[in-house]
Amino acid sequence: MTQANKNSFTGIIVVIAIIVLLVFGSRFWKSVPAGHVAVATLFGKVVEKPYKEGLHIPVNPLYKWTLYDTREKSHFESAKVPSQDQLQTSIDVSVQYRLRPDDTPRILRTTGTREQVLNVHLVPKLRSLLREQGKSVKRAEDFFKEETQAKLQDSLLSGLQAYLDPKGVDVSAVLLRDISLPPFITKAIEAKKEREQEVEKQKAELERFRTEQQQKIAAAEAERKAAEEEAQQRRILADAQAYEIQKINQAIGSNPNYVKLMSLEALKAISKDPASKIYFINGDSPQPLPLMHLADKPQ
Repeated sequence: MTQANKNSFTGIIVVIAIIVLLVFGSRFWKSVPAGHVAVATLFGKVVEKPYKEGLHIPVNPLYKWTLYDTREKSHFESAKVPSQDQLQTSIDVSVQYRLRPDDTPRILRTTGTREQVLNVHLVPKLRSLLREQGKSVKRAEDFFKEETQAKLQDSLLSGLQAYLDPKGVDVSAVLLRDISLPPFITKAIEAKKEREQEVEKQKAELERFRTEQQQKIAAAEAERKAAEEEAQQRRILADAQAYEIQKINQAIGSNPNYVKLMSLEALKAISKDPASKIYFINGDSPQPLPLMHLADKPQ
């Protein structure tokens, strides 16, 4: 074999080796993304040890792989739930769950993929629990009560945990997202709310009217008390004036000199007016009475 043939044969060998490495080399290692677990099977038999996130070298190139997402997921379910009054209420529920990484080989062997776990275990059990819990609710509108919703959530959570835990599924929460009553019940509730709002409005109007009347009564009472106080003051003043007149009359009757004193005071006042003239009645009397503030008429 010539040197050229040897070089050509060596080149072919190298190319074949490179092709073999490209085709089969990746089967000797396995890279698992974050939040996932890879489960291997060899000729249909499940390998009991799962391969968690990261790079695994070397691995059996004959393995077939099933990848599981073990991060927390949320499953949404809507179901018709009958109550004791034979009415069906639509309830939307969210279930927070995750697959346990160490149980994924058993999950693959007994159930299958994550989607199959949902369809075989979680969804049927959730619907069954919803129907069972609905039987304890007397009326459809009771689903709107806070205590009914809390009891429903707790019962669904405990029921799902007890059922799915042996199957390698952890359930962390069950959330009620929406509750839709039958249409005629909804209309009846809305009508009831409107009537209640109208009653509250009438009560508020009646209370406002009552308050206004009480204010008017209070104002009238204040006016009455003020009038009584004013009348009382007038009575006191009239009594004082009457008492003064009585005392003056008594003084006049018992003391004739009092009249003289008043006459002199009047004359004293009249004398200050230069236009006034004073006339006396019965001037011969020892006590003549003056006619005060009489002036001559102009000619």
